[in-house]
Amino acid sequence: MRMPRDTYHVLLSDFGDSLQSDRGIVAHLRAVKSEAEIDKLRYACGIAGRAFARVPEIAQQGVPLADVFRNFQRLCLEEGADWVPYLAGGAGQGGYSDVISPATEVPLEKGDVLMLDTGLVWDGYFSDFDRNFSILQPDIDVSSQHHRLIDATAAGKDAAQPGARGCDVYKAIQDELGLETDAGRLGHGLGMQLTEGLSLIATDKTVLQAGMVITLEPGLPTRDGRIMVHEEDIVIRDGGAEALSPFAARDIVVLK
Repeated sequence: MRMPRDTYHVLLSDFGDSLQSDRGIVAHLRAVKSEAEIDKLRYACGIAGRAFARVPEIAQQGVPLADVFRNFQRLCLEEGADWVPYLAGGAGQGGYSDVISPATEVPLEKGDVLMLDTGLVWDGYFSDFDRNFSILQPDIDVSSQHHRLIDATAAGKDAAQPGARGCDVYKAIQDELGLETDAGRLGHGLGMQLTEGLSLIATDKTVLQAGMVITLEPGLPTRDGRIMVHEEDIVIRDGGAEALSPFAARDIVVLK
């Protein structure tokens, strides 16, 4: 609600009897974007895409992960972001243990997989996607897992048609991965908030409509309790979903 809880309780005490539901009107208007809104989201994704393309400038073997985080935010701003309210990620041998812990001063090592996931803002609208990088040549398992993530993202994009439900897209991603994931969800709505509207989970029956913008976010376990995840942004179209983020190549990017 974008207000402190105490303020909300004052509002209830003063006007509680006259407050009523909006019957979902605002949620619907937020979920289905106008073409002008889609243009803003596409532009925000373009900014993030250019920043990701410059990661080789800031991330190499021996660079502390915290420095990578700081410098990636700088790249986002240099490429045109208004601000970077969200940056998550991780790094580790063959994968990362989680994607929400603060960055540490531990330097990147040969064999690490580095992941950066940014939610930057341009003119009030978010991008939200990630990229994986291998510090020097990846082993065959990392390469294979990255291929599987890209293929699962493509399966989700193909399933994201008007009339399909959120749970249908979830199932398409799961079926391509070939396993049950313990991830909370495999994507979500996107717009003026980093996450809004539907969640791609098994129980979300939200019907997709043309103009909705969502993320696709498959994840896989790797080894020793580590994981790899991938995320892209799309808009639902009558002729098939359109990519808003510049979709990653199937092969993981190698940082030399």
